Amino acid sequence: MKAMLLAAGRGERMRPLTDTCPKPLLKVRGRPLIVWHVLNLVRAGITEIVINHAHLGHMIEAALGDGAQFGASIAYSAEGTALETAGGIAKARHLLGEEPFVAISSDIYCPHFDFVQVKNTLEDNDVWGNPHPRDKRDIAWLYMVKNPPYHARGDFALNNFTLANEGAPMYTFGNIGVYRPEMFDSIEPGQHAMLVTLLREYAARGQIGAELYRGEWVNVGTPDELAQLNIPLTESNRT
Repeated sequence: MKAMLLAAGRGERMRPLTDTCPKPLLKVRGRPLIVWHVLNLVRAGITEIVINHAHLGHMIEAALGDGAQFGASIAYSAEGTALETAGGIAKARHLLGEEPFVAISSDIYCPHFDFVQVKNTLEDNDVWGNPHPRDKRDIAWLYMVKNPPYHARGDFALNNFTLANEGAPMYTFGNIGVYRPEMFDSIEPGQHAMLVTLLREYAARGQIGAELYRGEWVNVGTPDELAQLNIPLTESNRT
């Protein structure tokens, strides 16, 4: 399985920090946000990683290189201007291959997410090599989180591991998902397209599975949120 780290966003709410540093390279507890994901992916045996970038993307390439320092192999998909989430994935499609892949927003902080769990989510065969009975939930599998205070309504309903646009209970998309490449066939390389639009289309057909992730998860959106995450590290340095 390959992974894609979405790193092309401008990080407007994180300014002025992102005027001179791409958001994925901002540090949480001594480590760039994007590096937390790279290390966790490698720990799970997912070493082929694709990273898209736009704003200050050269700094991401300079910091991570070819990935060898982490035990990974990193390829880059450069965007002149950010193409949104689905557009970025579509542009990088040739780097991702034809098997299901995991995509993660590089500006979330979830240090204990175990990527081993994503590896067989959409596999055609079980662990013994027998074909899985294919149900409708076979185009994508998402990891949801409890609604943070700033997004109290949530994004999607989740019942019996099936995603829906309406219903209860509602949860927030955790920006971690496994996708079949053909999900992005309708998007031309270079086209701007939002992932949420695709997700709502397939959710309406009952084709997306999902589960609730209960571990530490933060969408690091503002300088204040970044500072709050770094408080434990700062205090420990004083003792």
